[in-house]
Amino acid sequence: MDRLIMALATGFYVGNIAKAPGTWGSLAAFLPWLLIKDLPLPAYLLVLLAVLIVGFFIAGSAEKIIDRPDAGCIVIDEILGMFITLTAVPQHPVALFLGFVLFRIFDIAKPFPVSWFDQKIHGGTGIMMDDVMAGLYALISLQFIWSIIF
Repeated sequence: MDRLIMALATGFYVGNIAKAPGTWGSLAAFLPWLLIKDLPLPAYLLVLLAVLIVGFFIAGSAEKIIDRPDAGCIVIDEILGMFITLTAVPQHPVALFLGFVLFRIFDIAKPFPVSWFDQKIHGGTGIMMDDVMAGLYALISLQFIWSIIF
């Protein structure tokens, strides 16, 4: 069971890449996103909810297995953050790239309340929720920028 938990938590071991696991996890999110991107919005949102709920348990369990709080190799949170960012994204390479960049900026800079979740909430909930918030910031920013520029 530990192997399955670690495989899911690390994005099938993408999170084990030594340099910048969060960035690699965010990039890896594009592959499963391709499978869900054309779902009707209600179904897409249900997938996000399922990933969030499973992520709470998987990230928390992986944290215990590794015995380190919010270990960098756990990237299921970045995958969900990218799924949120890419909700209703325009099907254009520039929009996809901009979504990736915006998510990474918000995930790294951690503006409030991203930082609050990162610092105050622990376990699987904290691991997932700071990236949920970063994903929401990136989603809103992407849609706003796209509507103005394009």
